[in-house]
Amino acid sequence: MIKLDKITKRYAVGSAIVEALKEVSVYIEKGEFVSIMGPSGSGKSTLMNIIGCLDRPSDGSYILNGRRVDSMSEDELAAVRNSSIGFVFQTFNLLTRHTAVENVELPLLYAGVEETKSRAKAALVGVGLAKRLDHKPNELSGGERQRVAIARAIIQNPPIILADEPTGNLDSRTGAEIMSIFKRLNESGTTIVLVTHEREIAEYSKRIITIRDGAVAI
Repeated sequence: MIKLDKITKRYAVGSAIVEALKEVSVYIEKGEFVSIMGPSGSGKSTLMNIIGCLDRPSDGSYILNGRRVDSMSEDELAAVRNSSIGFVFQTFNLLTRHTAVENVELPLLYAGVEETKSRAKAALVGVGLAKRLDHKPNELSGGERQRVAIARAIIQNPPIILADEPTGNLDSRTGAEIMSIFKRLNESGTTIVLVTHEREIAEYSKRIITIRDGAVAI
């Protein structure tokens, strides 16, 4: 499903060229639950951005679901993101003036789907927020906001969920509750790729890939 072959990513920092990733090769099968671990600055978020079609590699090839995506146009990459990938972020990225239901509806509205509200409500019920449908983000706890973000990520039933430090702003108990949702999604067939610096969070996954100094640690 996800195949990265000798992926290198370079950035210009002033007059210097920095290699954030150095010939990284990773293969993730359909239905896997994989954690990417590494210290701050190791390149794990850069790798996640490339997997999520949010950034392009400088060198190497990336094949997603049998299609080479590293050479796609911006419109083609956007279409891949919309159809194949759901994103969950540490900071939730919710619209503060909108209710939980309205936040979850957004991907469906952008896609021109009808009957968005009933589907959004069902997604929120599925992550345990049946009683918080009409609450705005500032009326929700951190764990509840992350549940809204997960519901939004899964609303179009993407085969892949990418989660970047999804428990980073949560206490350990709430983090465990969020990870149980990811585990349940994986058991239903969704491929989960999670970035974390916490070993106890990574151990919810079935495989851990460690990134250090821009390369896969052996």
